[in-house]
Amino acid sequence: MKLKIHEIFHSLQGESSRVGLPTVFVRLTGCPMRCVYCDTAYAFSGGSNIEIAEILAKVAEFSTPYVTVTGGEPLAQKDCLVLLRQLCDAGYSVSLETGGAIDIGPVDDRVSVILDVKTPGSGEEKNNLWENLSHLKANDEVKFVLCDYADYQWAKQILTKHKLIEKCPVLFSPVYSQVNPTKLAEWVLADKLPVRMQLQLHKILWGEKPGV
Repeated sequence: MKLKIHEIFHSLQGESSRVGLPTVFVRLTGCPMRCVYCDTAYAFSGGSNIEIAEILAKVAEFSTPYVTVTGGEPLAQKDCLVLLRQLCDAGYSVSLETGGAIDIGPVDDRVSVILDVKTPGSGEEKNNLWENLSHLKANDEVKFVLCDYADYQWAKQILTKHKLIEKCPVLFSPVYSQVNPTKLAEWVLADKLPVRMQLQLHKILWGEKPGV
């Protein structure tokens, strides 16, 4: 059983509540969406077909308990579900970064799903699979990547409409080099939102490039 893998690398987790933790990233090739701010367009194509057993062996070389499966859109490859399950069976603490257009229902319950709800500014709002919100667990997280103040206002409405705070932690993130993070912090504080504001630590440390 093989998956098309663009890269496997060891870095610090730059996002989510796991920020700062040494993590192995397994980046799958391919994505059905084209967000205007995408920072991994290089993973839309290319990569190599690798046996799941070989992926597990490569992950084990880094000797860290944390693994993030990402993309692209990892769930676009159906056998990603097998990889997630086998990583959990091997004892890793596993997170999945998904764009939210594909059903997360079949994902192993032991996986922490980081679900990116696409805002109007992303250009991909139409592809949000809203039924995914009913599958959220307490160990999952919902992420909004905000392009501007209009996106922020939209995200606030979604928070209320779907009672997201009651389901799991919620993350607000500014588009890198587009939204002033200080402004976003001021908006969150002024509205007393119970969300976690996050910056992308890996970009602060190493800039915007593959393998970090």
